[in-house]
Amino acid sequence: MSSDIRLAFAHPSERAEATARGELRDRISLRDHIREVEIGAFQQERGTLQRICFNVVVEVQLPELTGAGGVDDDVDKILSYDTITEAIDRELQAERLNLLETLAAKVAEDILADPLAARVFVRIEKLDRGPGALGVEVVRDREMLARRVAEHAPDVAPLVAYLGNDVIGSADLGKVLDALQSNAAPVVLCVPMAQSDAPQAEHPAAQRRIDLLALEQNAWVLAARDRRCVVVSTRTELDWAMKHDQMSVWAPSKLVLDATDGPDADTRDAVALTEWLAGEFGAVQVISVGDMSHGAGQVMTPRDLLAAAPILG
Repeated sequence: MSSDIRLAFAHPSERAEATARGELRDRISLRDHIREVEIGAFQQERGTLQRICFNVVVEVQLPELTGAGGVDDDVDKILSYDTITEAIDRELQAERLNLLETLAAKVAEDILADPLAARVFVRIEKLDRGPGALGVEVVRDREMLARRVAEHAPDVAPLVAYLGNDVIGSADLGKVLDALQSNAAPVVLCVPMAQSDAPQAEHPAAQRRIDLLALEQNAWVLAARDRRCVVVSTRTELDWAMKHDQMSVWAPSKLVLDATDGPDADTRDAVALTEWLAGEFGAVQVISVGDMSHGAGQVMTPRDLLAAAPILG
């Protein structure tokens, strides 16, 4: 067996040693750390916990020597094992993910936030998907992380606007969108269910999906009425749209179903979902436009909106 093939299946610590870049670095490792989590892109993996195993190696700069060849025995000057386990905890709690690759990359980048970490190897394996372990391994270093940070623009806070069905079907829709778009903040639109009733199912999980899909159907109705309204469903799409000043219509299924700390509300309650989304993205303002008795944030009629535009500085 060639050394390349052997290293492909070797423990990350052996790979780290074999791929050292000339400069000497110490390594700290976490081996065979098993957690039960909900992860996976397939439907049968939703609502089910499965075991995944983490093996992590972190390369750190050599500690400064003290005295005659001694070392400084100070726990505050080393990278702690807690840095690794807490990074895993944070990323598992942040959101439900479909891919091990995504989780591994997020854990690696979380660890690299520690100034002592220089390079990170993360291997994650699913233990319950077959007779063997199915896994991925990623490598990230501080230079790579710095390039990624430089490539991304600073986060922008949106104006979240909840539109009533009377506005969506109105001849004044274009004017309402003009008024919203005249503000400095990027606009994310949220919609209620259509006025027709959604199908009913006996199983709560099935009903939850039906309700979310009913909201998404109405999002597409809005998008069909004005080309500026682009339906988006993922956090990445929303981030991109906000940074490029694209008006978005939120399709809530993916973010709501993947959230580990999702909205504590009935999925038919579009107002509560709107307020949850606004909190997730740090909205500068939340308004509701339309003929409604309640809404998210400040409730306005289309006439109020047109008179007040722009509502933000």
